[in-house]
Amino acid sequence: MKNVLAFGDSLTWGADAKSGGRHAFEDRWPNVLEAQLAGQARVFAEGLNGRTTVFDDYSIATERNGAKALPSLLATHEPLDLVIIFLGTNDMRTHICGNAAGSAMGITRLITIVKTFAYKPGHPIPDILVLSPPLVEAGADALFNDVMAGAAELSTAYAAKYRQICERENVNFFDVAPIVQLDPTDGVHLDAANTRKIGLALAPVVKELLSLN
Repeated sequence: MKNVLAFGDSLTWGADAKSGGRHAFEDRWPNVLEAQLAGQARVFAEGLNGRTTVFDDYSIATERNGAKALPSLLATHEPLDLVIIFLGTNDMRTHICGNAAGSAMGITRLITIVKTFAYKPGHPIPDILVLSPPLVEAGADALFNDVMAGAAELSTAYAAKYRQICERENVNFFDVAPIVQLDPTDGVHLDAANTRKIGLALAPVVKELLSLN
């Protein structure tokens, strides 16, 4: 049995913009992915609303810095065969980072953490798959638009920056943007059908990476 860590933000947690709650368990992309792997792998879903790549955000009490959380999660779920990193949307906020290259450097730091973590003897260094975030749109929520000001244009630069980092670091890359449409309620999150699309699209990629049938 293979083990996969899905490390992300609200898009991994399954945030539903319309209800303000969470999509059903079976609609969240890590669980869709696990179902597609048909008992050959477990997918540990570790999504947190507002999580950044490596940046502190003190607007709420929860620790949102991905670089601070990742080591504990690697230890929690090891041995791992694959770590999927799906972060960057929250970095787009100007008070967090507001720069695609800055987020790419954050991804570089997360890759380094996975590669250099002190795994227990006999446990492998997991493979890494980096996902670049969807293209942000202006939504119907005025306050949320203010928080994400400029993100629509900024988000178009993320795939190229992430791909460049992944090629340099010799890790796997997947661009989520072409396969999903954002929920117009806030222009950032996904409805149930589109979050399912991520799990379905990743299934053949993960099967190949894990050498599954």
